[in-house]
Amino acid sequence: MLRIALFLGTNLGILAVLSVTFRLLGFEGLLQANGVDLDLQALLVFSAVIGFSGSLISLFLSKSMAKSAMGVRIITRPRNRTEHWLLQTVQDQARRAGIRQPEVGIFDYPSPNAFATGWNRDAALIAVSTGLLNQMRPDEIEAVLGHEVSHAANGDMVTLALIQGVVNTFVIFLSRLAGFLVDRLVLRVERGHGPAFWIVSLVAELVLGVAAMAIVMWFSRWREFRADAGGAALAGRASMIAALERLRTLQNSRPLPDEMRTLAFDAGRVQALFASHPPLERRIMALKAAGSTAGAPARE
Repeated sequence: MLRIALFLGTNLGILAVLSVTFRLLGFEGLLQANGVDLDLQALLVFSAVIGFSGSLISLFLSKSMAKSAMGVRIITRPRNRTEHWLLQTVQDQARRAGIRQPEVGIFDYPSPNAFATGWNRDAALIAVSTGLLNQMRPDEIEAVLGHEVSHAANGDMVTLALIQGVVNTFVIFLSRLAGFLVDRLVLRVERGHGPAFWIVSLVAELVLGVAAMAIVMWFSRWREFRADAGGAALAGRASMIAALERLRTLQNSRPLPDEMRTLAFDAGRVQALFASHPPLERRIMALKAAGSTAGAPARE
């Protein structure tokens, strides 16, 4: 959850800086070729430049930001048998998944947690918490690692960035269009932009931004099912189910903080629209259903 929050926060921050900069430099004035009519083609290009700049810069900064925010210590020379096992396990899973060896790191946090990030599938970082190493069995940890390696192999961060870029583009485009229409049709401003343009554009951008976040989070939830299936293929379906069951048990006995809930997320109907992860029960049911449909489980 924190990895996605960092990505979205960086994306929004970059969008705000670019929007203000372009406005101060007068670029938005170019959207009106004759000072009266809105140039929709220019507006679309303008929106895409700002929208994709925010998401792509966030993508390229994702690994360094995650390392800094989480205090990840990269394992270069294993200090003990556990670290050696982690490196060997990730190396084996990455080879089987068809990607280059990711960086492997550990961060200090008492609850089970893990994440994968990086700007492409062959430059990934897989990090696990000390709580995960202390509270889960080796087969469960292997399944969690397989889940994260699958995120990297599926290119989920790149796809998330592209989807974010697309929704950013439409948020900016539609908010500016709404401001222009109110200016011209409601307030009858004949040339340039009146105060209503900026007010309506800002309000529309905030409202549409909330809707856009729901779309991005829907993709995030969908990709978790794919990563669970990948983890089952790499470590065994029984181990993947056991890892999720262990997380559910820990969640029920001691709820995980929302900002740190990387593998687990449960929410009400409204909150569920903005949840980055589906409920654990649904993920467990999906894995069991896939096993029964296949007729035989993956490596147990």
